[in-house]
Amino acid sequence: MKISVLRIGHRLVRDDRLTTHVALVARAFGSEKVYMTDAADSLKQTVDEITKSWGGSSDFNIELISNWNRVVMNWKREGKTIVHLTMYGIPLGDRIKELRREKNILVVIGAEKVPRELYDLANYNIAIGNQPHSEVAALSIFLDRMFEGKQFNREFRDAKIKIIPAAKGKIVREMTPVSYEKSDSKGPTT
Repeated sequence: MKISVLRIGHRLVRDDRLTTHVALVARAFGSEKVYMTDAADSLKQTVDEITKSWGGSSDFNIELISNWNRVVMNWKREGKTIVHLTMYGIPLGDRIKELRREKNILVVIGAEKVPRELYDLANYNIAIGNQPHSEVAALSIFLDRMFEGKQFNREFRDAKIKIIPAAKGKIVREMTPVSYEKSDSKGPTT
């Protein structure tokens, strides 16, 4: 299954951090691509730099777009599935089995009020709860349920750094020809 994310809207300055978090969650939780409307080139560069350090540059990318409708219509024309995450939709648990059978999914989330026509264009309007909450939270839960937690076992190719799980402290391995571990001053490395 391949999942991409479309983020509609970006309120300048106010949403820089939130939009960055959308991209980071999409990458870490298994998406292959994020389309963003109205985002600055600097935001894309920030996420590209993170991907370059943490890996996955051959598996994940961001595309800045000017017209969300064109992306949605192209996906529909190709017979791919559009999932709009909205608190007004059908609960995810009621549709998760159907969704897992889909091969290519475009998950649409909004930064601001989503245009009404998206509700009609989407194959599924899915709710992660029916209370106001963050689109980052909705995307995280959606991807986790879709991949059943398996995305966290994935190795990111071409990573320059990697976290080694530890009960205490921080262990970061720099992935060089001769890998070594280093830690910060907050705890042991072993």
